[in-house]
Amino acid sequence: MSDVNDSPLRVAALVGSTRDGRFGPVVADWLKDRIAQRDDMEVDIVDLVETPLPTVMPAFGQQLPDEQRALLGAVTPRLADADAFVIITPEYNHSYPAALKNAIDWHNPQWHAKPVAFVSYGGISGGLRAVEHLRPVLAEVHATTIRNTVSFHNYGDKFDPNGVPLDPECEVAVKALLDQLAWWGQALRAARAARPYTG
Repeated sequence: MSDVNDSPLRVAALVGSTRDGRFGPVVADWLKDRIAQRDDMEVDIVDLVETPLPTVMPAFGQQLPDEQRALLGAVTPRLADADAFVIITPEYNHSYPAALKNAIDWHNPQWHAKPVAFVSYGGISGGLRAVEHLRPVLAEVHATTIRNTVSFHNYGDKFDPNGVPLDPECEVAVKALLDQLAWWGQALRAARAARPYTG
């Protein structure tokens, strides 16, 4: 029987923006390509446009209607299967998109004792205010956020027509981010296997 840590980490990358004309898929494609170059990770892109979630939650103890159950069924198992996460987010009004908060709020045990990394984009702040608002929210659902981030400041002119960042330092930053995510992902996966998390 193979050790759980012999297999690649399953990384779910959430594309948090649902705005028309959004830039998130460009960033997601770039990240997907970078993860594909590693042998310690595999990625599942969870795009909240392609997999919209309900916005009205039932009362505590109330059963979900079938249509809501179907929408969640396209996302929840993928988050449950993930060993680690990357959240790709823009900055809206000094914070992160409502669709992303909705996706976090619909789930709880799926986040437990798993690491979360951030790739953000925006204007002069590069989406970093959105990231800092996400950290305490994810702490509440028992996730561990890693320190390193990748942020694209004034992103509109920072990518070539093929969706590749023009600044070579981005490659250094994303490697550091993914290396940290791999360390935490492997450590927490082993810990959960040895002793189930009961947060």
